[in-house]
Amino acid sequence: MRALDGLRLVAALMVAGYHYGGRDGDITKAWGNSPSLQFPTAHHWFTYGCLGVQIFFVISGFVICMSGWGRPLTAFFASRVSRLMPAYWTAVILVTAVFALPMVAYEAVSPSDGLLNMTLMQLPLGADRVLGVCWTLWAEIRFYALFALFVVLPGATRRRVVLFCAVWTMAAVMTDAADSRILDVVLMPQYAPFFIGGVGLYLVHRDRRDALGWGIAGVSLLLGQHYAVVDLWRPPSTEAFANRSAPVIILIVTLGFVAVAAIGVGLLNWMNWKWLTVAGALTYPFYLVHEHLGWVAVTVFHRELGIASGLTMALTTVSMLVLAWLIHRLVERPFTPKLRKVLLTQV
Repeated sequence: MRALDGLRLVAALMVAGYHYGGRDGDITKAWGNSPSLQFPTAHHWFTYGCLGVQIFFVISGFVICMSGWGRPLTAFFASRVSRLMPAYWTAVILVTAVFALPMVAYEAVSPSDGLLNMTLMQLPLGADRVLGVCWTLWAEIRFYALFALFVVLPGATRRRVVLFCAVWTMAAVMTDAADSRILDVVLMPQYAPFFIGGVGLYLVHRDRRDALGWGIAGVSLLLGQHYAVVDLWRPPSTEAFANRSAPVIILIVTLGFVAVAAIGVGLLNWMNWKWLTVAGALTYPFYLVHEHLGWVAVTVFHRELGIASGLTMALTTVSMLVLAWLIHRLVERPFTPKLRKVLLTQV
């Protein structure tokens, strides 16, 4: 499904645009001032790039349901660990090493927190993060755990998947109403609709006449746009970095669902270009390294070499894609199958 790989890259580039030009914070140090001054008009649009994460979650729901269907728990566990961890470990080591260089102006985390980051458990334990984007991986692995426990372990069937989606939706909404911290951590009400929507769209992929699959996706879209607006809408203010419009947020979330649905029912099968497979392979390592190492690249290109803002953003993005390609070729391709094989024989 090469179109799905292409959509993943689009979502990753949206997030990169947000990190480079759609927010303040450490990127301000890289540019020398606020990105709102570097991109007086475009920064208003870059600020919507964070919604690429919600699109990622919809894609993840679709893909995880597809990969877990008909697969035993051991194989599901091995596939997820071997897919996530080699590139993740490499990114943590790279960022830690670069930030430890004397000429780099960004502070590395403590040795203890750096080692803890290798487990992907730094967020629940309150440690400093090496990778800013790791919070999305923490959401992903909680989704994997729920799906593995309630669908993969007993065996994936349409009825079980529908029940899983219905129960999780209701439980997440009730968790939000109850304001329970522990249930909020487990059930993730603000992100659950996106994962669940992707699962529903996979049911549609299996049978485009599946009314329950369409219903799951539709309800998830309605809930998802609510959470996205609540979390990301910014009322007009002269003090804000940029103001996000609720209709634009709703539109982007809707387009994300529609794009996955179109891919699921085969409307984009004509996008069968081989380069999209490569693009999909680069997406995950690019997502991991682009933010923090992007700060360093922006500093070099813009402040040290004097390259204009727009070209700096383009060069930084291309540099991170090249680094992602190296991680894919030198780390993921050789070590992912080896790690999967080891896990399959040991678990």
